[in-house]
Amino acid sequence: MSIRLVLLLTILLHLAFAGSRVTLSLFALHLHASALAVGVLISLLAAVPLVFSVGWGRSIDRIGVRTPLFIGAGAVLGALLLAVAIPRIETLFIVSAVTGSGFMLVHICVNHAIGLLGTPEQRSRNFSLLALAFSTSGFLGPMISGFAIDLIGHRLTFLLLGASVVIAIVLLLTRPITLPAHPAPAHDAPAKRVSDLFRMRGLRRAFIASATLSMAWDLFTFVTPIHGTGLGLSASTIGLILGAFGGAIFLVRVLLPLIAHRVREWPLVIGGMFATAAAMTVFPLIEQVPLLMAVAFALGLAIGGTQPMIMALLYNAAPPGRGGEVVGVRTFLLNLTQVGIPLLFGILGATLGMTPVFWAMAVILLLGGAYVSRR
Repeated sequence: MSIRLVLLLTILLHLAFAGSRVTLSLFALHLHASALAVGVLISLLAAVPLVFSVGWGRSIDRIGVRTPLFIGAGAVLGALLLAVAIPRIETLFIVSAVTGSGFMLVHICVNHAIGLLGTPEQRSRNFSLLALAFSTSGFLGPMISGFAIDLIGHRLTFLLLGASVVIAIVLLLTRPITLPAHPAPAHDAPAKRVSDLFRMRGLRRAFIASATLSMAWDLFTFVTPIHGTGLGLSASTIGLILGAFGGAIFLVRVLLPLIAHRVREWPLVIGGMFATAAAMTVFPLIEQVPLLMAVAFALGLAIGGTQPMIMALLYNAAPPGRGGEVVGVRTFLLNLTQVGIPLLFGILGATLGMTPVFWAMAVILLLGGAYVSRR
């Protein structure tokens, strides 16, 4: 199994997932669902995988990525076809849970495969390429879905997204999957416990960095529309600000594979945490749109460049035979922030306003950065 095949499978399967996220919410609104129902619908994409991600990672360590990839891709395809066959709001809740679960299984598989393909020195570059693949499909999926909904309707859009999954499954059937073996644990090794991973300082530092930066990413995309509306900005202007953020993430991930062998992982991650904290501090104090876009762009550069480095750090520090489990724990933390951050900071914002929300996130980043910086 080559890195190119992993990247192509990632683009095809993540395109379907990212497109289904948009299509689910718009189809639910088309079926006259309430805002609360749409919120629950989208939260199910991350809430259900939250429960199983660590167990899935352990299973992948035992049996490899081929079977889980088929299961994950099949689950996504089945969910999309269900939305086509039974276009009801009740069905969409099932579609959301199954799609999210299937893709999270794929997510753990492709990260584990990238970790196995290459030496520790090559992992920063390899994970940078994987992050670029996710950015590419994350841009294409919603865009294709938006145009398709206007041209052919919601049900056929689900079918179109399913075609991307079918192509991925055909590739899995026709291309052999052979990966280097991750070193196995000793026969007399103690039973695996997640708490053991957090006792390892290298992994603990990387988990904290990953969780805090993921919180910042989710917070920015969730709160910026609310903050922009409070400033009286139009929807298109808010879209431009978020577009500057997304464009910076894509740009830094294009450049990162070219420079990954020249930069150390931890300095880049720690610098990204402090730079993100600074951007979070000044963002709510600005009202001019060009400045808001500039800070959003800087924020995207800081956050977008750290995620591949964190994955390399995690995989290099993973105990023998537990690479998939480490990816599963990180996936658990990411899903936890995606489910909890909108609720937690939504309550804080409704009580105190948006500025304290940004500043609270900045404090969390500063504390996290100070901790992971300790020698």
